[in-house]
Amino acid sequence: MDVGEYPMAAVTSFRSFRVNCNLEAFVRMKRNNLSVVNKIGQSSPAVKQPKLGFYSSLNQIHMYPVLLDWGSLPHHVVLRIFQYLPLIDRARASSVCRRWNEIFHIPDLWRKFEFELNQPATSYFKSTHPDLIQQIIKKHAAHLQYVSFKVDSSTESAEAACDILSQLVNCSIQTLGLISTAKPSFMNMSQSHFVSALTVVFVNSKSLSSIKIEDTPMDDPSLKILVANNSDTLRLLKMSSCPHVSSDGILCVADYCQGLRELALNYYMLSDELLLALSNETHVNLEHLRIDVVSENPGQIEFHSIKKQSWDALTKHSPGVNVVMYFFLYEEEFETFFKEETPVTHLYFGRSVSKTVLGRIGLNCSRLIELVVCANGLQTLDDELICIAKHCKNLTALGLSECEVSCSAFIEFVRLCGRRLTQLSIMEEVLIPDDNYSLDEIHTEVSKYLGRIWFPDVMPIW
Repeated sequence: MDVGEYPMAAVTSFRSFRVNCNLEAFVRMKRNNLSVVNKIGQSSPAVKQPKLGFYSSLNQIHMYPVLLDWGSLPHHVVLRIFQYLPLIDRARASSVCRRWNEIFHIPDLWRKFEFELNQPATSYFKSTHPDLIQQIIKKHAAHLQYVSFKVDSSTESAEAACDILSQLVNCSIQTLGLISTAKPSFMNMSQSHFVSALTVVFVNSKSLSSIKIEDTPMDDPSLKILVANNSDTLRLLKMSSCPHVSSDGILCVADYCQGLRELALNYYMLSDELLLALSNETHVNLEHLRIDVVSENPGQIEFHSIKKQSWDALTKHSPGVNVVMYFFLYEEEFETFFKEETPVTHLYFGRSVSKTVLGRIGLNCSRLIELVVCANGLQTLDDELICIAKHCKNLTALGLSECEVSCSAFIEFVRLCGRRLTQLSIMEEVLIPDDNYSLDEIHTEVSKYLGRIWFPDVMPIW
């Protein structure tokens, strides 16, 4: 139910209160309002009340909503208000009266929860209080549906997250996320402890639809347990940087989870067999495939190649699929990529990429929608950008940093793409003035072709 369907006076009063008052004032008002109303009602009849004019009466009418007892708000309105409150404020509000305490424990308020686990020695962030964690496990574990664990860089926090997972034996979790806010702390803990805790959730939930377990010691056997218990419901699986998972393990997921729509993995897990399994006629259309291409060992040059026929099978089965690739390689490690038609739609280069590779992208990535180049070197990318503009007819977004493009070539690129360029983020130092255009003139020409005002991005000076 939308907020618009609730009594607007109650919702507006609450929002104004949240902005202008603290929770303690709110509690005092709740407890004192009734006595204020009673005092007004008990005024002595012997005292002659002054006659109220029209405006005085109007002011008095507007006072009544303020004097109303907050405890008389409809049940569903209080529940909706509680949903907007941070947990700590919700807990304090639950001590106001018995009715609000009952609403505090309603299952609808406990379907989504984020456990924050931080060690004072390694993080400035607050942690979820241990007493609250135990209360959730004892009273609300069965209500949890959307659960995430946000841990700091310490192994202790990762182990604490797994201890909580081990106790969720009566849960029906649909979404599970394990997030390391700094370095991947789950990778530093015992693999057997991690897998054992995760298995508890996999076996007991039987309704998991979305799992984010990147940078964890997940392995093939635990993947098979996931598939055995949640194959009918799994829709999204993100598991990049899981070194204990092989291509065979991820292939098992694709074979049995026919409803899988989004998948994120490392390139070493990607295979022709996986793409063909995702293209099976019994499999639903894949919507999003994210591939992280990372050099596990600096200096590693050879990466396996994917056949064009496998990519073609995927795009034929799922014509609208977004293929997103993140590259963190050195220039000499790109030899395998983009030599044939590759249906990538979003490309991000976190390290330097050569002119040769960008030239191949212009010729063999016709589905490209977004391109971000974080570094290239000192050679201008004039010809490569123009080639991309001519052949990548779906390109709508470009980001350039720490590379060089002449002003004339950049304007030609924008002219060829035209107004379909909805996002254009170019650092000012990327643009090199030439005989035709200076930096002062380029924004006018680019704005003309885009149909809107545009300026290059400038690095702030603090």
